[in-house]
Amino acid sequence: MKKRNATKAVISACIGLVLGGCDSPINSAIDPSSRELPYYGNHDVAIIPSSDGAKETDTIYYTVPAFAFTNQYNTEISDADYAGRIYVADYFFTTCPTICPVMSSQLSRLQAQLIESNLLGDVKLLSHTVDPENDTPEVLRAYAERLNADSANWNFVTGTQDDLYDQAKFGYYLTALPSDTAAGGFFHSDTFVLVDRQGHIRGYYDGTSTQEVDQLFNDIQHLISSSK
Repeated sequence: MKKRNATKAVISACIGLVLGGCDSPINSAIDPSSRELPYYGNHDVAIIPSSDGAKETDTIYYTVPAFAFTNQYNTEISDADYAGRIYVADYFFTTCPTICPVMSSQLSRLQAQLIESNLLGDVKLLSHTVDPENDTPEVLRAYAERLNADSANWNFVTGTQDDLYDQAKFGYYLTALPSDTAAGGFFHSDTFVLVDRQGHIRGYYDGTSTQEVDQLFNDIQHLISSSK
């Protein structure tokens, strides 16, 4: 996995929205009345010369970096498998005794909403383990089957700890790390990340909140309608 430069570290606004863990769910609500979804992450500005000699500017929005992990069927899954798709990413582990079962249940409910709306496939899900030593492809597959996860559109991925944690920190602006004090031995964000077709981060949602996951579904529908 390609590591981000230190200059792409977490900006303070994102920290306030997404930091969480197995012990303390957070509230990262997005105003449900807002239909213009923000772009998260560092932005760059490009100077574009025009034909009349004047200069115009264009905003280059942050995009999630390239990744490659192994899914529950021991198959490599990379950013290419999600290119051109809207997707929702999260971090969890299969032996989590606190928030992970709630988060996984909420994602399963979101999957049902996507199926009912005939949107699954155009929209995909991506769950990363924070415990790669225990969460082998076989363990992830059993976990996915308990959730009735659609294997074509919901990947549960593992890899090296460094790659998984770097993707959390530098890719999604999330937290993932071992912890002697957190329940289950790991501390990770309780957050669902909404990524648009171009790889831009467009929303953060408390994965333990039914209200916020409903807002996530509404925002997915908004992204789809606005891209037509």
